Amino acid sequence: MNAYFVTFGCKVNQYETQAMMQQLQRCGYHTAEWTEGTPCDGETVIVVNSCTVTGESDRKLRQALHRLRRCCPQAVLVLSGCFPQAFPQKAQALTEADIVLGNACRDRLPQLLQAYRETGRQIVAVVPHPSEYEEKSIRCFEGRTRAFIKIEDGCNRFCSYCIIPYARGRVRSKPLAALREETEQLAAGGYREIVLVGINLTAYGQDLGLNLADAVETVCAVPGILRVRLGSLEPDFMTDAVIRRLAHCEQLCPQFHIALQSGCDATLRRMNRRYDCALFENLCRRLRAVFPDGTLTTDIMVGFPGETAADFEQSLAFCEKIGFARMHVFAYSVRPGTVAAGLPDQVPAAEKALRSRRMGACAAALAEKAAASLVGRTVQILVETRQKDGAWEGYTPGYIPVRLYRKDVQPGTVIPVKITGHVAGICLAE
Repeated sequence: MNAYFVTFGCKVNQYETQAMMQQLQRCGYHTAEWTEGTPCDGETVIVVNSCTVTGESDRKLRQALHRLRRCCPQAVLVLSGCFPQAFPQKAQALTEADIVLGNACRDRLPQLLQAYRETGRQIVAVVPHPSEYEEKSIRCFEGRTRAFIKIEDGCNRFCSYCIIPYARGRVRSKPLAALREETEQLAAGGYREIVLVGINLTAYGQDLGLNLADAVETVCAVPGILRVRLGSLEPDFMTDAVIRRLAHCEQLCPQFHIALQSGCDATLRRMNRRYDCALFENLCRRLRAVFPDGTLTTDIMVGFPGETAADFEQSLAFCEKIGFARMHVFAYSVRPGTVAAGLPDQVPAAEKALRSRRMGACAAALAEKAAASLVGRTVQILVETRQKDGAWEGYTPGYIPVRLYRKDVQPGTVIPVKITGHVAGICLAE
Protein backbone atom coordinates (compact mmCIF):
# COMPACT_ATOMS: atom_id res chain seq x y z
CA MET A 1 0.00 0.00 0.00
CA ASN A 2 1.21 3.48 -0.87
CA ALA A 3 0.68 6.66 1.14
CA TYR A 4 1.71 10.02 -0.29
CA PHE A 5 1.92 13.33 1.54
CA VAL A 6 1.38 16.96 0.54
CA THR A 7 2.52 19.43 3.20
CA PHE A 8 1.59 23.09 3.47
CA GLY A 9 2.91 25.65 5.91
CA CYS A 10 5.47 25.78 8.66
CA LYS A 11 8.29 23.60 9.98
CA VAL A 12 5.93 22.21 12.63
CA ASN A 13 3.72 20.84 9.85
CA GLN A 14 6.78 19.32 8.17
CA TYR A 15 7.69 17.56 11.40
CA GLU A 16 4.14 16.28 11.85
CA THR A 17 4.12 14.96 8.28
CA GLN A 18 7.25 12.95 9.11
CA ALA A 19 5.54 11.57 12.22
CA MET A 20 2.47 10.50 10.21
CA MET A 21 4.70 8.94 7.55
CA GLN A 22 6.48 6.82 10.12
CA GLN A 23 3.18 5.92 11.76
CA LEU A 24 1.89 4.50 8.46
CA GLN A 25 5.22 2.81 7.73
CA ARG A 26 4.75 0.79 10.93
CA CYS A 27 1.41 -0.33 9.49
CA GLY A 28 3.01 -1.61 6.29
CA TYR A 29 2.64 1.42 4.02
CA HIS A 30 5.28 2.66 1.61
CA THR A 31 5.37 6.45 2.09
CA ALA A 32 6.70 9.32 0.00
CA GLU A 33 6.02 12.92 -0.87
CA TRP A 34 3.41 13.30 -3.59
CA THR A 35 4.63 14.21 -7.07
CA GLU A 36 2.48 15.03 -10.07
CA GLY A 37 1.83 12.03 -12.27
CA THR A 38 2.24 9.40 -9.54
CA PRO A 39 0.02 6.39 -10.39
CA CYS A 40 -2.67 5.62 -7.83
CA ASP A 41 -5.57 3.27 -7.28
CA GLY A 42 -8.12 2.45 -4.63
CA GLU A 43 -5.39 1.27 -2.24
CA THR A 44 -3.53 4.60 -2.47
CA VAL A 45 -3.72 7.10 0.40
CA ILE A 46 -2.94 10.80 -0.08
CA VAL A 47 -2.62 12.91 3.08
CA VAL A 48 -2.83 16.69 2.70
CA ASN A 49 -1.39 18.34 5.82
CA SER A 50 -2.92 21.80 5.73
CA CYS A 51 -2.02 25.30 6.86
CA THR A 52 -4.65 27.94 7.57
CA VAL A 53 -2.52 30.89 8.65
CA THR A 54 -3.99 33.15 5.91
CA GLY A 55 -6.97 33.23 3.59
CA GLU A 56 -4.51 32.63 0.75
CA SER A 57 -3.43 29.39 2.46
CA ASP A 58 -7.04 28.19 2.37
CA ARG A 59 -7.36 29.04 -1.32
CA LYS A 60 -4.23 27.05 -2.18
CA LEU A 61 -5.51 24.14 -0.09
CA ARG A 62 -8.83 24.01 -1.97
CA GLN A 63 -6.99 24.12 -5.29
CA ALA A 64 -4.75 21.23 -4.21
CA LEU A 65 -7.71 19.11 -3.12
CA HIS A 66 -9.51 19.70 -6.45
CA ARG A 67 -6.38 18.79 -8.40
CA LEU A 68 -5.67 15.66 -6.39
CA ARG A 69 -9.22 14.39 -6.66
CA ARG A 70 -9.20 14.98 -10.40
CA CYS A 71 -5.86 13.19 -10.82
CA CYS A 72 -6.60 10.36 -8.38
CA PRO A 73 -10.34 9.69 -8.32
CA GLN A 74 -9.97 6.30 -6.60
CA ALA A 75 -7.46 7.27 -3.90
CA VAL A 76 -8.41 7.78 -0.27
CA LEU A 77 -7.88 11.50 0.32
CA VAL A 78 -7.14 12.63 3.90
CA LEU A 79 -7.33 16.30 4.90
CA SER A 80 -5.37 16.89 8.10
CA GLY A 81 -3.77 19.78 9.95
CA CYS A 82 -4.76 23.26 11.01
CA PHE A 83 -7.60 23.96 8.57
CA PRO A 84 -9.91 21.16 9.77
CA GLN A 85 -8.97 21.86 13.39
CA ALA A 86 -9.87 25.55 13.11
CA PHE A 87 -12.81 25.16 10.72
CA PRO A 88 -14.23 21.63 11.01
CA GLN A 89 -17.54 22.43 9.33
CA LYS A 90 -15.85 24.10 6.36
CA ALA A 91 -13.47 21.15 6.09
CA GLN A 92 -16.34 18.67 6.15
CA ALA A 93 -17.98 20.58 3.30
CA LEU A 94 -14.94 19.91 1.10
CA THR A 95 -16.36 16.79 -0.50
CA GLU A 96 -13.03 15.81 -2.05
CA ALA A 97 -11.82 14.76 1.41
CA ASP A 98 -12.72 11.22 2.45
CA ILE A 99 -11.29 11.67 5.95
CA VAL A 100 -11.15 15.02 7.78
CA LEU A 101 -8.54 14.75 10.52
CA GLY A 102 -7.96 17.38 13.21
CA ASN A 103 -4.59 18.00 14.84
CA ALA A 104 -5.63 16.20 18.02
CA CYS A 105 -6.61 13.01 16.15
CA ARG A 106 -3.50 12.27 14.08
CA ASP A 107 -2.70 9.14 16.09
CA ARG A 108 -5.95 7.58 14.87
CA LEU A 109 -5.04 7.79 11.18
CA PRO A 110 -4.46 4.02 10.60
CA GLN A 111 -7.72 3.08 12.31
CA LEU A 112 -9.67 5.76 10.42
CA LEU A 113 -8.29 4.51 7.09
CA GLN A 114 -9.52 1.03 7.93
CA ALA A 115 -12.93 2.37 8.98
CA TYR A 116 -13.28 4.36 5.77
CA ARG A 117 -12.48 1.34 3.62
CA GLU A 118 -15.20 -0.59 5.42
CA THR A 119 -17.92 2.03 5.02
CA GLY A 120 -16.92 4.25 2.09
CA ARG A 121 -18.47 7.21 3.90
CA GLN A 122 -16.69 10.45 4.83
CA ILE A 123 -15.22 10.42 8.33
CA VAL A 124 -14.75 13.60 10.36
CA ALA A 125 -12.44 13.28 13.38
CA VAL A 126 -11.91 16.66 15.04
CA VAL A 127 -11.82 17.05 18.82
CA PRO A 128 -10.51 19.77 21.17
CA HIS A 129 -6.81 19.84 21.91
CA PRO A 130 -5.60 17.97 24.99
CA SER A 131 -4.04 19.89 27.86
CA GLU A 132 -0.80 17.86 27.70
CA TYR A 133 1.82 17.50 24.99
CA GLU A 134 1.21 14.65 22.55
CA GLU A 135 3.60 11.70 22.79
CA LYS A 136 5.05 11.78 19.30
CA SER A 137 8.59 11.42 17.99
CA ILE A 138 10.44 10.69 14.77
CA ARG A 139 13.50 8.58 14.04
CA CYS A 140 14.48 10.18 10.72
CA PHE A 141 13.67 13.17 8.51
CA GLU A 142 13.41 11.81 5.00
CA GLY A 143 14.99 13.82 2.21
CA ARG A 144 16.76 16.28 4.53
CA THR A 145 20.24 16.65 5.98
CA ARG A 146 18.99 18.46 9.09
CA ALA A 147 16.17 17.20 11.29
CA PHE A 148 13.38 19.21 12.90
CA ILE A 149 12.13 18.38 16.37
CA LYS A 150 8.86 19.90 17.52
CA ILE A 151 9.22 20.76 21.19
CA GLU A 152 6.21 23.05 21.69
CA ASP A 153 2.65 23.32 20.43
CA GLY A 154 -0.03 25.95 20.88
CA CYS A 155 -0.10 29.68 21.57
CA ASN A 156 -1.69 31.82 24.29
CA ARG A 157 -1.23 35.14 22.49
CA PHE A 158 -4.18 35.86 20.14
CA CYS A 159 -2.56 38.41 17.85
CA SER A 160 -5.35 40.21 16.02
CA TYR A 161 -4.47 38.75 12.59
CA CYS A 162 -3.85 35.17 13.71
CA ILE A 163 -6.12 32.11 13.75
CA ILE A 164 -3.43 29.75 15.06
CA PRO A 165 -4.51 29.66 18.76
CA TYR A 166 -7.81 28.21 17.52
CA ALA A 167 -6.02 25.68 15.31
CA ARG A 168 -3.35 24.70 17.82
CA GLY A 169 -4.74 25.25 21.30
CA ARG A 170 -2.78 26.48 24.32
CA VAL A 171 0.95 26.14 25.02
CA ARG A 172 2.10 22.56 25.62
CA SER A 173 5.74 21.46 25.84
CA LYS A 174 7.69 18.25 25.17
CA PRO A 175 9.25 16.83 28.37
CA LEU A 176 13.04 16.91 28.45
CA ALA A 177 13.39 13.12 28.75
CA ALA A 178 11.35 12.62 25.57
CA LEU A 179 13.35 15.34 23.81
CA ARG A 180 16.65 13.70 24.68
CA GLU A 181 15.44 10.27 23.54
CA GLU A 182 14.24 11.64 20.19
CA THR A 183 17.51 13.53 19.68
CA GLU A 184 19.49 10.37 20.40
CA GLN A 185 17.48 8.48 17.76
CA LEU A 186 18.18 11.16 15.17
CA ALA A 187 21.88 11.33 16.07
CA ALA A 188 22.12 7.56 15.69
CA GLY A 189 20.57 8.00 12.24
CA GLY A 190 23.41 10.31 11.19
CA TYR A 191 21.77 13.70 11.62
CA ARG A 192 24.26 16.32 12.75
CA GLU A 193 22.03 19.40 12.89
CA ILE A 194 18.80 19.66 14.85
CA VAL A 195 16.29 22.49 14.40
CA LEU A 196 14.00 23.05 17.38
CA VAL A 197 10.57 24.24 16.25
CA GLY A 198 7.24 25.13 17.79
CA ILE A 199 4.14 27.21 17.26
CA ASN A 200 5.37 29.70 19.87
CA LEU A 201 8.86 28.33 20.44
CA THR A 202 9.97 30.84 23.05
CA ALA A 203 6.99 29.84 25.20
CA TYR A 204 8.58 26.40 25.59
CA GLY A 205 8.39 25.11 29.15
CA GLN A 206 5.83 27.57 30.53
CA ASP A 207 3.65 24.60 31.46
CA LEU A 208 6.57 22.56 32.85
CA GLY A 209 8.49 25.16 34.86
CA LEU A 210 11.21 25.23 32.19
CA ASN A 211 12.36 27.58 29.44
CA LEU A 212 13.93 27.41 25.98
CA ALA A 213 17.47 27.18 27.36
CA ASP A 214 16.59 23.88 29.07
CA ALA A 215 15.60 22.38 25.71
CA VAL A 216 18.72 23.66 23.92
CA GLU A 217 21.03 22.36 26.64
CA THR A 218 19.36 18.95 26.49
CA VAL A 219 19.88 18.61 22.73
CA CYS A 220 23.45 19.93 22.86
CA ALA A 221 24.33 17.26 25.42
CA VAL A 222 23.60 14.42 22.96
CA PRO A 223 26.80 12.97 21.41
CA GLY A 224 26.98 13.36 17.66
CA ILE A 225 24.95 16.56 17.42
CA LEU A 226 27.21 19.24 15.97
CA ARG A 227 24.66 21.98 15.44
CA VAL A 228 21.46 23.13 17.08
CA ARG A 229 19.31 25.76 15.44
CA LEU A 230 16.22 27.59 16.69
CA GLY A 231 13.02 28.23 14.79
CA SER A 232 11.02 31.46 14.95
CA LEU A 233 11.20 33.37 18.25
CA GLU A 234 8.99 35.91 19.98
CA PRO A 235 10.97 38.94 21.24
CA ASP A 236 9.41 39.40 24.66
CA PHE A 237 10.34 35.93 25.95
CA MET A 238 14.09 36.24 25.32
CA THR A 239 15.27 37.26 28.77
CA ASP A 240 18.86 38.00 29.78
CA ALA A 241 18.95 34.77 31.81
CA VAL A 242 17.92 32.69 28.78
CA ILE A 243 20.43 34.46 26.52
CA ARG A 244 23.28 33.91 28.99
CA ARG A 245 22.55 30.17 29.13
CA LEU A 246 22.29 29.91 25.36
CA ALA A 247 25.68 31.56 25.02
CA HIS A 248 27.27 28.58 26.82
CA CYS A 249 25.83 26.07 24.32
CA GLU A 250 28.71 25.59 21.87
CA GLN A 251 26.62 23.74 19.29
CA LEU A 252 23.98 26.49 19.10
CA CYS A 253 23.99 28.24 15.73
CA PRO A 254 23.93 31.99 16.47
CA GLN A 255 21.07 32.77 14.12
CA PHE A 256 17.98 34.24 15.74
CA HIS A 257 14.81 34.51 13.70
CA ILE A 258 12.80 37.02 15.71
CA ALA A 259 9.31 37.75 14.42
CA LEU A 260 9.06 41.54 14.08
CA GLN A 261 5.91 41.78 11.88
CA SER A 262 6.10 45.58 11.81
CA GLY A 263 8.64 48.26 12.64
CA CYS A 264 5.90 50.73 13.58
CA ASP A 265 4.55 50.90 17.13
CA ALA A 266 1.06 51.97 16.05
CA THR A 267 0.79 48.95 13.77
CA LEU A 268 2.14 46.62 16.45
CA ARG A 269 -0.60 47.81 18.82
CA ARG A 270 -3.30 47.09 16.23
CA MET A 271 -1.74 43.66 15.73
CA ASN A 272 -1.98 43.05 19.50
CA ARG A 273 1.71 42.22 19.65
CA ARG A 274 3.25 42.30 23.13
CA TYR A 275 6.26 44.54 22.47
CA ASP A 276 7.25 47.79 20.82
CA CYS A 277 10.16 48.75 18.58
CA ALA A 278 12.28 49.89 21.51
CA LEU A 279 12.03 46.48 23.19
CA PHE A 280 12.81 44.73 19.90
CA GLU A 281 15.84 46.91 19.21
CA ASN A 282 17.10 46.40 22.74
CA LEU A 283 16.88 42.62 22.30
CA CYS A 284 18.83 42.82 19.04
CA ARG A 285 21.51 44.86 20.78
CA ARG A 286 21.77 42.34 23.64
CA LEU A 287 21.98 39.36 21.27
CA ARG A 288 24.71 41.01 19.20
CA ALA A 289 26.68 41.80 22.35
CA VAL A 290 26.62 38.14 23.44
CA PHE A 291 26.84 36.61 19.92
CA PRO A 292 29.10 39.01 17.95
CA ASP A 293 29.19 36.67 14.93
CA GLY A 294 25.45 36.01 15.06
CA THR A 295 22.82 36.94 12.51
CA LEU A 296 19.32 38.27 12.96
CA THR A 297 16.49 37.31 10.60
CA THR A 298 12.80 38.15 10.72
CA ASP A 299 9.27 38.09 9.33
CA ILE A 300 7.81 41.40 8.22
CA MET A 301 4.22 42.11 7.20
CA VAL A 302 3.13 45.00 5.01
CA GLY A 303 -0.33 46.40 4.39
CA PHE A 304 -1.87 45.55 7.76
CA PRO A 305 -5.27 47.28 8.21
CA GLY A 306 -4.73 50.91 9.13
CA GLU A 307 -1.07 50.97 8.04
CA THR A 308 -0.58 54.43 6.54
CA ALA A 309 2.14 55.43 4.10
CA ALA A 310 3.99 57.03 7.02
CA ASP A 311 3.63 53.84 9.10
CA PHE A 312 5.13 51.81 6.26
CA GLU A 313 8.05 54.20 5.88
CA GLN A 314 8.70 53.91 9.60
CA SER A 315 8.66 50.10 9.37
CA LEU A 316 10.99 50.13 6.37
CA ALA A 317 13.44 52.45 8.12
CA PHE A 318 13.40 50.28 11.25
CA CYS A 319 14.30 47.15 9.25
CA GLU A 320 17.20 48.99 7.63
CA LYS A 321 18.33 50.21 11.04
CA ILE A 322 18.36 46.70 12.56
CA GLY A 323 20.13 45.27 9.49
CA PHE A 324 18.55 41.83 9.25
CA ALA A 325 20.54 39.22 7.35
CA ARG A 326 17.31 37.73 5.97
CA MET A 327 13.72 38.97 5.89
CA HIS A 328 10.60 37.00 5.01
CA VAL A 329 8.36 39.70 3.52
CA PHE A 330 4.65 39.11 3.00
CA ALA A 331 1.53 41.19 2.47
CA TYR A 332 -1.33 41.04 4.96
CA SER A 333 -4.05 38.64 3.86
CA VAL A 334 -7.52 38.73 5.41
CA ARG A 335 -7.97 35.74 7.71
CA PRO A 336 -11.70 35.22 8.39
CA GLY A 337 -12.37 34.54 12.05
CA THR A 338 -9.76 37.01 13.35
CA VAL A 339 -10.16 40.48 14.82
CA ALA A 340 -8.10 42.04 12.02
CA ALA A 341 -10.56 40.83 9.38
CA GLY A 342 -13.10 43.32 10.74
CA LEU A 343 -10.76 46.27 11.21
CA PRO A 344 -11.41 49.44 9.20
CA ASP A 345 -8.99 50.98 6.69
CA GLN A 346 -8.05 47.80 4.83
CA VAL A 347 -5.12 48.58 2.52
CA PRO A 348 -5.85 48.20 -1.23
CA ALA A 349 -4.22 45.23 -2.95
CA ALA A 350 -2.22 47.43 -5.34
CA GLU A 351 -0.74 49.39 -2.45
CA LYS A 352 0.13 46.18 -0.58
CA ALA A 353 1.92 44.90 -3.69
CA LEU A 354 3.90 48.14 -3.97
CA ARG A 355 4.94 48.00 -0.32
CA SER A 356 5.90 44.33 -0.70
CA ARG A 357 8.22 45.20 -3.58
CA ARG A 358 9.87 48.01 -1.67
CA MET A 359 10.33 45.93 1.49
CA GLY A 360 11.57 43.05 -0.65
CA ALA A 361 14.19 45.31 -2.22
CA CYS A 362 15.33 46.28 1.28
CA ALA A 363 15.54 42.60 2.22
CA ALA A 364 17.63 41.80 -0.88
CA ALA A 365 20.06 44.65 -0.16
CA LEU A 366 20.50 43.56 3.46
CA ALA A 367 21.04 39.93 2.41
CA GLU A 368 23.74 41.04 -0.02
CA LYS A 369 25.41 43.05 2.75
CA ALA A 370 25.35 40.03 5.08
CA ALA A 371 26.93 37.80 2.45
CA ALA A 372 29.60 40.41 1.64
CA SER A 373 30.60 40.59 5.30
CA LEU A 374 31.85 36.99 5.16
CA VAL A 375 34.20 37.37 2.19
CA GLY A 376 37.72 36.29 3.14
CA ARG A 377 36.58 34.38 6.21
CA THR A 378 36.66 30.63 6.85
CA VAL A 379 33.34 29.28 8.09
CA GLN A 380 31.73 25.93 8.75
CA ILE A 381 28.86 24.84 6.51
CA LEU A 382 26.47 21.92 6.61
CA VAL A 383 26.53 20.46 3.07
CA GLU A 384 22.93 19.95 1.98
CA THR A 385 21.88 19.88 -1.67
CA ARG A 386 23.52 19.77 -5.10
CA GLN A 387 22.47 22.36 -7.67
CA LYS A 388 21.94 21.76 -11.38
CA ASP A 389 25.30 23.37 -12.20
CA GLY A 390 27.11 20.90 -9.92
CA ALA A 391 27.60 23.24 -6.97
CA TRP A 392 26.91 22.03 -3.46
CA GLU A 393 24.83 24.35 -1.31
CA GLY A 394 24.93 24.60 2.44
CA TYR A 395 24.48 27.11 5.24
CA THR A 396 26.76 28.84 7.70
CA PRO A 397 25.88 28.78 11.40
CA GLY A 398 24.28 32.18 10.78
CA TYR A 399 22.12 30.65 8.01
CA ILE A 400 23.84 32.45 5.14
CA PRO A 401 23.64 30.25 2.00
CA VAL A 402 26.98 29.13 0.56
CA ARG A 403 27.77 27.49 -2.78
CA LEU A 404 30.81 25.26 -3.14
CA TYR A 405 32.15 23.83 -6.42
CA ARG A 406 33.81 20.65 -5.30
CA LYS A 407 33.13 16.97 -5.98
CA ASP A 408 34.48 15.11 -2.96
CA VAL A 409 31.94 16.18 -0.35
CA GLN A 410 29.02 14.34 1.17
CA PRO A 411 25.59 15.79 2.04
CA GLY A 412 24.98 15.91 5.78
CA THR A 413 28.62 16.65 6.65
CA VAL A 414 29.93 19.80 8.29
CA ILE A 415 33.09 21.13 6.62
CA PRO A 416 35.19 24.33 6.71
CA VAL A 417 35.17 26.53 3.61
CA LYS A 418 36.70 29.88 2.70
CA ILE A 419 34.32 32.53 1.37
CA THR A 420 35.72 34.03 -1.82
CA GLY A 421 32.81 36.11 -3.12
CA HIS A 422 29.06 36.57 -3.18
CA VAL A 423 26.19 37.02 -5.61
CA ALA A 424 22.51 37.75 -4.95
CA GLY A 425 22.92 37.22 -1.20
CA ILE A 426 24.66 33.85 -1.65
CA CYS A 427 28.29 33.29 -0.66
CA LEU A 428 30.73 31.55 -3.01
CA ALA A 429 33.35 29.34 -1.37
CA GLU A 430 36.33 27.09 -1.86
